[in-house]
Amino acid sequence: MKRFMLLIPIIAFFSCSTPPANVADIGVFNQATDIGKVKIKGSTIYNPEMQTYTLTGSGANIWGTSDEFQFAHKKLGGDFIMTCMAHFKGEGVDPHRKMGLMFRSDLTGGSVYADAAIHGDGLTSLQYRPEANVETKEVKAELSAPDVIQLERQGDTIIMRAAKFGNPLQETGRVELQLPDTVYAGLFIGSHNPDVSETAVFENFRIDVPAADGVDGYQNLSPSRLEILDVETGHRKVIYTTNTHIEAPNWSPDGKFLLYNSDGKIIKFPLDTLNPQVLNTGVAQSCNNDHGISFDGTMLAVSSQTDLGDGKSGSIIYTIPIEGGDAFRVTDKAPSYWHGWSPDGKTLVYCAERNGNYDVYSIPATGGKEVRLTTAEGLDDGPEYSPDGKYIYFNSVRSGLMKIWRMKPDGSDQEQVSFGPYNDWFAHISPDGKRMVYVSYPPTVAPGNHPHNKRVMIQMQDTDSKESKVIAYLYGGQGTMNVPSWSPDGKRLAFVSFTYGDPEE
Repeated sequence: MKRFMLLIPIIAFFSCSTPPANVADIGVFNQATDIGKVKIKGSTIYNPEMQTYTLTGSGANIWGTSDEFQFAHKKLGGDFIMTCMAHFKGEGVDPHRKMGLMFRSDLTGGSVYADAAIHGDGLTSLQYRPEANVETKEVKAELSAPDVIQLERQGDTIIMRAAKFGNPLQETGRVELQLPDTVYAGLFIGSHNPDVSETAVFENFRIDVPAADGVDGYQNLSPSRLEILDVETGHRKVIYTTNTHIEAPNWSPDGKFLLYNSDGKIIKFPLDTLNPQVLNTGVAQSCNNDHGISFDGTMLAVSSQTDLGDGKSGSIIYTIPIEGGDAFRVTDKAPSYWHGWSPDGKTLVYCAERNGNYDVYSIPATGGKEVRLTTAEGLDDGPEYSPDGKYIYFNSVRSGLMKIWRMKPDGSDQEQVSFGPYNDWFAHISPDGKRMVYVSYPPTVAPGNHPHNKRVMIQMQDTDSKESKVIAYLYGGQGTMNVPSWSPDGKRLAFVSFTYGDPEE
């Protein structure tokens, strides 16, 4: 099975009743067509500002031995994942109208296919036709009317996942299906009534090409998308795509720019011009994804691989003026990985390995003696001050899973504050101190690891509550959101998602 054939020219002959839409009008898709002999012409409209797709379609059904519906699609090869949020527009006429995600071997009505379908009455199912022109089959989900759906191809295995927004994705169906290596993939809607058109809106549509088995995310870095997330609605917008690997955006306190790391450099990304610029970081020329801006916006802390002499090197913390300039070395010992400024700018907190154990330490921003704040066995990482300076939040494996904890700035009163079955990393506290967000890995990932190339979630939780909710479903992990990334108004987050395909997808 080939895995990296995401951009394949369309050369096949299309036997469909509607001419293809203009490529510029339909986002990532090459074509939008009506499948089968529909009575009412369908349409696909892309809103580039909101990055949403509105599909209108008719058709007798997507079922039986032949289908009729509107299909926005492109050709994809190998293994890939499609994910979106979706909802019907209007009350609708037939309770069996359908919308969702689909893979299809060709554009005839009787094609072999699989889809993740949401019906008008809430019925949710993985539908599939195992051979051309035979009866459709389905695997019904217990979940009704989800907001989020996902359809993944792993060789001949097709997997459907779904969720109500705020809850984790759950697998709702899995089938074995023989499809050609290259398929037509995209969004669909059918009205289940040839005399009626129905409409659905799709947002956060992503095509993710996962890493091949055995691919190491450090040695084989992926292309990247820089995204902005509305924390209330879950709406996401891609503001920059690149075939270069980028990680860990910070948001400046004045709201005017982001900072991220790429290839050892810190990149300034103005939000008005969207034109990346390399920041002068002096001798700190091998920066990793542990960097961040002081509360007053005047200074930047970075962690950079540094020559320690005698053929050794390690991560050292430096501070740099926010406009760029000479780097001041703060820590003497390595490895030291920065994660937080105190609100008054006088203290830095970081993760460091000393004598074989990783713990949380603090140090004056001007350098000096480091103070060990955690002593539990196993990994303690990701320390970050609350805006009022009363707590340091961090993540620890001491409970058996990686969970979020907090403590007083002197290391006292350590308490667990995130719960549930997932491994939670890198809590970031909102500007008003009332909420935190973090990246959650599935329990199949070892608690002490935070690798690239995983299906992860961004969760949000009130700092005075034990309850959390999912606000983003993505392919990412290490580098997605390692450092503080809240907008100054506390309404949005910046993060990075990854794909081994074309990031424009």
